[in-house]
This record gives sequence, C-alpha cells and structure tokens, in this order.
Amino acid sequence: MTAETNFEPAHVNVRIKISALWTSMLFVFAYVDLFSLYRPDFRADVEAGEIGGFTINQTFLLGTTAYVVIPSLMVFCVLILRPRVNRIANVALSSIYALTIVASAIGEWNYYLLGSAIEAALLAAIVYYALTWPKELHHSQPTAL
Repeated sequence: MTAETNFEPAHVNVRIKISALWTSMLFVFAYVDLFSLYRPDFRADVEAGEIGGFTINQTFLLGTTAYVVIPSLMVFCVLILRPRVNRIANVALSSIYALTIVASAIGEWNYYLLGSAIEAALLAAIVYYALTWPKELHHSQPTAL
C-alpha cells in the first residue's frame, strides 16, 4: 500500500497575487538596469552625462525617481485600495508601464530584451488579475432574535 500525498489547496487572495507581481516586476526592472552598468557603451554615456538621449540632470533624476516610485507604491496600495479603484489603477498603470518598457527595449541588447519581455509579461498578469478580480460577496446582516 502506498501513501498518497495530497497537498492542501492554497487560495491566494488576488491582492497578494497582484502585489507579488508588482514586486517581481520591480526586481527584474532593477536588475536589468544594474546589469547595464557592465556595458562599456552605457558607462561612456553616463560619463558623458546622458542616458538614452536624455541629459542627466535634476529634472531627469526626479522623473526617473517618480517613474520607479509609482510601481513601488503599488506593491502596498494594492493591499489597501478599494477593489474598484484598485482595478482601474492596476489596469491603467500596468498598461502604461508595459508600453514604456517595450519602447525602451527597442534596439537594446539581448539581456535587456529578455528582462523587458518578462516585465511586460508580469504587467500583463497584473492586468489579467485586476480584470478578473472576483466580486466581493455581501453577507446578509444577522437577524435580531
């Protein structure tokens, strides 16, 4: 007689799934950018004060910080926002970020293309989970005795 192992089914709340997807996307995002520092052409552009045709200045760094802060805040906001606002924010922001990631990958090296494809897939998963978010059940009020 063999013992059969049955794993307990795990229900993961959609908020946790979406938050984890934002977190994963940010890790890939950060590592792809960090790996660029190993490229001589990228380092030369940075030394010349430019990245991707943009001058590195306070405005550029402020914009870049805002670009990274938004998905960073979504990791937490997904856990606290109301479902309707959550759905709209996740679909809108994921779509915008996917477009910017695809646009920035044009003409890049293979590692960057791979990272960008993974980021876009994670963002697509966020859109999927946001759009298929289960409706909350309204429990009836307990009746008084």
